[in-house]
Amino acid sequence: MSLVRSSLLVGLGSVASRVLGFARDVLFAQALGAGPVADAFLAAFRLPNFVRRIVGEGGLNPALVPALSRLEPNEAATLAGDTVSVFALALLALTGLVEIGAGLLALLLAPGLHDSGETLALVALYTRLAFPIVFCVTLASIGAALLNMRGRFVMTALAPLAVTLGLILALLVIEAGFALPLAQKAAWLAAASSLAGLVQLILVAAALRGGRGRIVRFRRPRWSPTLKGLLLAGFPALVASGAVQLFILAGTGVASFWPSGVSWLYYAEKVVQLPLGLMAALGASVLLPELAQRYREGRTDAIVQAQNRALETALLLALPAGAALFILAGPMAAVLFERGAFGAADARGTASLLMALSLGLPFATAGKVLSQSLFACGSLRGTLGAAVIGIAVTLLASPLLGQPFGPTGIGLGISLACLAHAAAIVWLLARLGLWSPDRPFLRRLSRIALATMAMSLGLLAAKSLAPPLGSPALAGFCLGGLGLYAVAAWLTGAVSRDDWARLPKNS
Repeated sequence: MSLVRSSLLVGLGSVASRVLGFARDVLFAQALGAGPVADAFLAAFRLPNFVRRIVGEGGLNPALVPALSRLEPNEAATLAGDTVSVFALALLALTGLVEIGAGLLALLLAPGLHDSGETLALVALYTRLAFPIVFCVTLASIGAALLNMRGRFVMTALAPLAVTLGLILALLVIEAGFALPLAQKAAWLAAASSLAGLVQLILVAAALRGGRGRIVRFRRPRWSPTLKGLLLAGFPALVASGAVQLFILAGTGVASFWPSGVSWLYYAEKVVQLPLGLMAALGASVLLPELAQRYREGRTDAIVQAQNRALETALLLALPAGAALFILAGPMAAVLFERGAFGAADARGTASLLMALSLGLPFATAGKVLSQSLFACGSLRGTLGAAVIGIAVTLLASPLLGQPFGPTGIGLGISLACLAHAAAIVWLLARLGLWSPDRPFLRRLSRIALATMAMSLGLLAAKSLAPPLGSPALAGFCLGGLGLYAVAAWLTGAVSRDDWARLPKNS
């Protein structure tokens, strides 16, 4: 399967996941609102959702792909089986520790709720119910990485939808057939998430058993230098791959000191995740294997060229997306979430955070794409260091900016962290001789910026003349902005006839 076709398949799966995620979050807002119960549920849901997001976007691929791709198929299948077995045992132990220490973990996740013992107890309860999903989705992610290496992307793209669909179904059943208190609704949703994770694992396991060739061979795990190196690389790979999610997790702890701050940040971040998650999924599932192969062949120039083209494609989406989210943050928050228990004040708080997060979207996207080159050459320590820098910036900037700007300052702090993370990645690539923005990249970037400016001016003018009031108007603004950007991108040369001509070709 060509790189383009694989990208389209993974991209469609990622877009479907984000669209369904919007539907799920709309139902979350309607069912739980943005009060203490919602803060407790979303604080508890943040950690398992954080792990699900990272591994679902290929967070373990930087450790698995380079190690397994160097082996013969039979050796790779045996090592894959040992890896799955060891991870399963470790995850079982971790889940047991979380179930025992959920009270302490609740305090770490939402320190601002320490004065409300009842709310903090709810965080602990929901953590216990939701955390088993981590066991299921992490093993499913390992299976998906193995499928990707064999060029089988279908189940990789479809299986993660099981979790979102399961939660949507649970929400619809609870809202339609049961008049439950908010705290009980949240408890049932936490339990439903773990059950949906089990369904995802079953789907991936079935895909591993099908098809030609044995992908996984199980036996009693044998400790080997290769397995040890792979496991030691797994943790830094997860941290480095989930850098932006870690910034959000750190920001959630700061947001817990503001009423409804956790909920507002959660809903704002979910809107930003649509374009960002697409780039992350494409990078880890499609771009990383390609870069790893070129690195093994010693083709440094080819790595730089592929990196520049991938960054062009990412920014072609991220720059206009960030601008549109900033301009339309108010109507987006109102249309998507303002219903049921989610009021107008909550929509305004979510909108202000969405504007702040949208400023960091291009930097977050650049960091996601550029880090794939470091993963391909095995520089996990460097990517881990860049993630630590971003976390430090979040923890320092968010409280400082939160004093004058409230929860909005937390979003600004996270955006600054994305900028610092991307800058650190560029510095590392330059040291390795893998950063060389060529003239075509610089020309394309300037044209993308011009097209984005044209779209932004058009949206601002239209918004001043006819403010969007509902779903049809917002849809019209989004489609109009997309059309205007497409025309501007064609006229400025950000997208050319040659780009379309290359689509059918194999990479």
